[in-house]
Amino acid sequence: MTKAKLHTVFLPFPDKDDRMVQIYVPEHSENEKLPVIYMTDGQNLFDEKSTPYGSWGVIDAVENERKNGSKGAIIAGIDNGNVYRDSELTPKCIGEIQYRYMLNDIFTPQGEIFDDFLMNTVIPYVEHNFPVKTGRKYTSVCGSSSGGLQAFFSGVEHSDKFGFIGAFSPAFLIYTENDWRKYLLQKIKSDMPYLYIYTGSGDELEQMIFESTEMMYDLLPETGYPYDMMNEIVMLDNKHNENAWREIFPDFLHIVLNK
Repeated sequence: MTKAKLHTVFLPFPDKDDRMVQIYVPEHSENEKLPVIYMTDGQNLFDEKSTPYGSWGVIDAVENERKNGSKGAIIAGIDNGNVYRDSELTPKCIGEIQYRYMLNDIFTPQGEIFDDFLMNTVIPYVEHNFPVKTGRKYTSVCGSSSGGLQAFFSGVEHSDKFGFIGAFSPAFLIYTENDWRKYLLQKIKSDMPYLYIYTGSGDELEQMIFESTEMMYDLLPETGYPYDMMNEIVMLDNKHNENAWREIFPDFLHIVLNK
């Protein structure tokens, strides 16, 4: 058996310094291959001291799944660009940006650049160097807030690559309902990834996200997203923080590994 290990690599991010990507590989036999979840905000996933609220605790979630009979999954977490985070995790092509007062002065939507980094640098590297099961059924993308928006974007843009999308507290409010409708009508096909949307409503920001998530959940089937490939989880008391996402991630992981 190969022991569990958290690997750290640095990969070339367009027009910026190399970006840290952490890859957690659970214990596995010599020839065993595992599903993989690609995640945004990698610096908040593994280290309990990474934020005042702790981390997502993804390693604990994977190991608990293994204890309950699952073989587990590989987690690949991509660090954000610090002050460039909101820019990197917000696509430009969907529509005009709303709520600009909530964003920093250097904000310029660059989600397409991050998506290119994920698809053409991170995924090929992980699939080449780690015991990953390839194919849509075994490949997921997940994130929270702006990272949840970006995960949704990548999953929709590359519906042939991803079998599951985890969009936690997603920043759907960044675009108007009309812009979303136009975008989704162009992108949605009959065969889409399983979409797991989570939102809380326990503070002002999460309440705003809750309202936009409800809008999106109604809009998706209207624009052709298969209703049986959607799941919305609402936990009204939860706030917009890592503690909430840590609570919900094991449920998403269980679905990814057992659906």
